[in-house]
Amino acid sequence: MEPTASDRKIHRALLIAGLGVLVWSGVAPRDRLTWAMEVAPAVAGAIVLLATYRRFRFSTLAYGLIWVHAVILMVGGHWTYAEMPVFNWLRDALDLSRNYYDRLGHLAQGFIPAILAREVLLRTSPLRRGKWLVAIVLSFCLAMSAVYELLEWWASLAVGAAADQFLALQGDEWDSQWDMLLALLGAAAALVLLARAHDRSMAKVAKV
Repeated sequence: MEPTASDRKIHRALLIAGLGVLVWSGVAPRDRLTWAMEVAPAVAGAIVLLATYRRFRFSTLAYGLIWVHAVILMVGGHWTYAEMPVFNWLRDALDLSRNYYDRLGHLAQGFIPAILAREVLLRTSPLRRGKWLVAIVLSFCLAMSAVYELLEWWASLAVGAAADQFLALQGDEWDSQWDMLLALLGAAAALVLLARAHDRSMAKVAKV
């Protein structure tokens, strides 16, 4: 089913706004290497989505969530996850132990891919709504988070001390475990909070 004119306008607006944020994030970032590593997944994802837009068009809700995730990555790339100004202010105002912007990023790393995985499975596989769909989506999101932690580890081995800003450990030896837990919680929250809205959005592009 073809998207409505309204949906197409929203998709174009998201693309243009995303390109604008990308350009802004690349202007005098705090650390150029960190910027490159943080925005790379957003740029790669955009290329894939553009290349497959005619063959497999996601729901507008999914595209909106993808845009949010990309912005989180690009903002983190510009300032680094450990020095995002708003979360620095929150840290100081609330007397927190660290800048929690990276925690937000990892929560989104589960929340948004959960909706994407749910949509792909419902539209391309025999799976129907129910416990197996939930179990597979949660497992996928947790596995993806673990893979990302491995990639961060490999990056730190490859570039040494220059990866500190990318890792954003901030002295927490359990940072990787927290990141994976938050991704899992984010995925669970997305399935609970957005399932009905996602079904309505998908109904505009495919029968599932």
